[in-house]
Amino acid sequence: MKKVVKFGGSSLASATQFSKVGDIIRADETRRYVVPSAPGKRNSKDTKVTDMLYACYAKAEADEDFTPQLKKIKERYDSIINGLHLNVSLDNEFKTIKEMFANHAGKMYAASRGEYLNGIIMANYLGFEFIDPVEVIRFDDGENFDAETTNNILRKRLEKTDKAVIPGFFGAKADGTVVTFSRGGSDITGSIVARAAHADVYENWTDVSGVMVADPRIVHNPATISVITYKELRELSYMGASVLHEDAIFPVRKANIPINIKNTNAPEDPGTLIVGSTCHQPEFTITGVAGRKGFVAVNIDKDMMNSEVGFGRKVLSAFEENGISFEHMPSGIDTMTVMVHQEEFEGKEQQVLAAIQRYTHPDVLDVESNLALIAVVGRGMRSTRGTAGRIFSALAHAKVNVRMIDQGSSELNIIIGVSNDDFETAIKAIYEIFVETRL
Repeated sequence: MKKVVKFGGSSLASATQFSKVGDIIRADETRRYVVPSAPGKRNSKDTKVTDMLYACYAKAEADEDFTPQLKKIKERYDSIINGLHLNVSLDNEFKTIKEMFANHAGKMYAASRGEYLNGIIMANYLGFEFIDPVEVIRFDDGENFDAETTNNILRKRLEKTDKAVIPGFFGAKADGTVVTFSRGGSDITGSIVARAAHADVYENWTDVSGVMVADPRIVHNPATISVITYKELRELSYMGASVLHEDAIFPVRKANIPINIKNTNAPEDPGTLIVGSTCHQPEFTITGVAGRKGFVAVNIDKDMMNSEVGFGRKVLSAFEENGISFEHMPSGIDTMTVMVHQEEFEGKEQQVLAAIQRYTHPDVLDVESNLALIAVVGRGMRSTRGTAGRIFSALAHAKVNVRMIDQGSSELNIIIGVSNDDFETAIKAIYEIFVETRL
């Protein structure tokens, strides 16, 4: 048995949290490879170390004195070291960081130091080998992650290493230039390490006991999902569920390695197991419901649209040439709707509409703004009759007007469009009908 464990920023925000993490790792000898994030907030008024680094580097980039900011960052790490009674100093590392900041090493380098320094502390605390991601996580010259090169390098390194700490969030080009993933990218590093190590399980430790059926900011104390498939999680993550970085799914999915979302502050909780496929029957008809606000619907009506070859391509080319990707495209015989992000669309609205008019000569072309998209996801929906009917009945009862419906061919999800103002009401209504009343 071999496990890769990743711990988020809230799990490593202080010496107390570090101690909890140490107990978790030492409680299971199979937890051999550890991926730490940078220290997060210790309380609601605190600042994440990554944000402190960005602010500090902004001073350096403007050729202003950044020494006070850098000193505060060092104090954060020293408080962890002293709280754990470790005999380790980061003086040399901070001397190097100061020089690199002064020489304008770049925002990616600055941001990466949070994980890098926390990794050094973690390795010393556990007595594990420290592996610098610069040596094993590879990006190409265009700053795109090179999955196969990384897997080959990292696999060979881990074959010679029984236990190691590999900081999350960053890697480097072949010339050593530091490149970071997007925020939350330590999840991705954990997934990459799990694939390279041929791990049996990738444990992702955070401050919640798994993936929730709905957003706890909308639904009070929502149920936890016990088992979810990669495909289901991908749908929920894309629509706003934020427990795991959506790009973290791909490396382990390729290797069919399950992910276990666990709670650092409640390690006895089973959490959520994310798998490729399962015969495990979901507790509810739906696995989860999630959504996002801020969409626009571009509606195109034209008689005999269905018989016009290439009509859809012409419509989508109007968006493509303006650099706008579409989210969903429900259609009828003589109608088509293209859903796009309002923020992206607003600045190029007239160019897109003019191009659609020019390419397709529609009978009617109009725009609806301030819409929200909600994804109702679940492998159990395929075998349960009347799921859509119950969704729309619940929404009608809650006086929510449905503006758009789209169902994928896999029958894994149903996408519903509502106004931004009805978003929270719709989420609560769907949760209530499937989870609280279990109809």
